[in-house]
Amino acid sequence: MKIVKKILLFLLVVFVIAQFFGPEKNEGDITTINTFLAESNPPENVKIILKETCYDCHSDVTRYPWYFSITPVNYWMAEHVEHGKEELNFSKWAEYSLKRKEHKMEEVWEEVEKKKMPLDSYTWTHSDAKLTQEQIQALVTWAKKVQADYKAQMGTQ
Repeated sequence: MKIVKKILLFLLVVFVIAQFFGPEKNEGDITTINTFLAESNPPENVKIILKETCYDCHSDVTRYPWYFSITPVNYWMAEHVEHGKEELNFSKWAEYSLKRKEHKMEEVWEEVEKKKMPLDSYTWTHSDAKLTQEQIQALVTWAKKVQADYKAQMGTQ
């Protein structure tokens, strides 16, 4: 029994020490989203949906919950955000080609329409990110229009 106590004590000490270390936060400037907003011109209801459900993982600006300060949860969340930004980063919209923007907008409406986005793991802790059917329809309609606009621009080049 003594060995079990020593192992538990050791694990507790490691856990406490680990709390002094953590990943870098994704705390960029909110104005980095302005190019995306200016180009895509979402209506106010869609702007709110994007802010509440998309930007934390798909921009350079993340709102962190209290539990981000707990290691190893913070490393899992940081990896999750990095992966989301690799797939789509609204803060880097100005760097995307016209073709890539068109494709990303297609992915946006497809993922939302199929209810693959936002991820369940995100909505478990962000109840305001759970989309109603009305919100899904508003986002899909807007994204399809933006995609069509990009397609039209590509046709004139």
